[in-house]
Amino acid sequence: MGVALGIDVGGTKIAAGVVDDGGQIIARVRRPSRAADASSIVATILEVTQELAEEHRPSAIGVGAAGFIDATRRTVVFAPNIACRDEPLADKLEQATGLPTVVENDANAAAWGEFQFGVATDASSIVFVTLGTGIGGGIIMNGKLLTGGQGYAGEIGHLNVVPGGKRCGCGLLGCWEQYGSGTALVRLAKESAELNPDMARTLLGLVDGDATQITGHTVTQAAQLQCQAALGAIDSMAGYTAQALSDLSLILDPEMFVLAGGVSEAGDVVRNPITKAFRSYTAASGRESTIPIETATLGNDAGIIGAADLARVKASGS
Repeated sequence: MGVALGIDVGGTKIAAGVVDDGGQIIARVRRPSRAADASSIVATILEVTQELAEEHRPSAIGVGAAGFIDATRRTVVFAPNIACRDEPLADKLEQATGLPTVVENDANAAAWGEFQFGVATDASSIVFVTLGTGIGGGIIMNGKLLTGGQGYAGEIGHLNVVPGGKRCGCGLLGCWEQYGSGTALVRLAKESAELNPDMARTLLGLVDGDATQITGHTVTQAAQLQCQAALGAIDSMAGYTAQALSDLSLILDPEMFVLAGGVSEAGDVVRNPITKAFRSYTAASGRESTIPIETATLGNDAGIIGAADLARVKASGS
């Protein structure tokens, strides 16, 4: 069907690309977004759409947005980081362009990108996990994106891993997001550095002794230098993540877990402890799992590529 347009809507930027049927981005634009102004977000989406569509004439438009998308994949019901509430985004884009449009959760779109063109092309059932500021996910079962009855399936970051634990932004206590995300990793490392600065000497050296400046990048950098505080923080995060993956493996039985997001970009320094903890966790129950845990390969382009392909698939009726 030729090319399709994929748009990734975030809290600070809107990125768009023209994607061919092989998953290659052949043209792209990026604009800053004003997260608190819904009308500005929609105007910017229309602007980048018209800019790319004028030259490349896509067959369909796919939009990936962080938040809850309705079951028809046309409306952003609620988005925690942008001011869209019951925003009929597909209607507005179709009225402006005449092109069929699909709106999808951003993690779902990225999961589809990795499934079709990234690390998971040989699998038919995967669980895609974004380990970033929070934890998101996308679930593909038997070649189909799982969206659920209301359209909200895949919000795996709110699995409960610590009953009565830390309060999550969703209002619940003990969500995986509070213990396995990049935010949690930084919190754990800071706590360790404050309690035992000698053990965190390497980590603190990377931030000139100021523990408040510790970031996810400095934690993984220190772990590569064998800093015990950083390694301990990663092991703690990996343990909670293994617990959640173990639960998901029983519920969904995927062929593969795919890790994405800022934390996973550190590579094996994070993936290996998660894999080790997952194997141990499942073995303790007498069912050691051999499900592979892989790192995503499309990076920040996954959402654009996946959104474009989902739109192409829907427009073709396949």
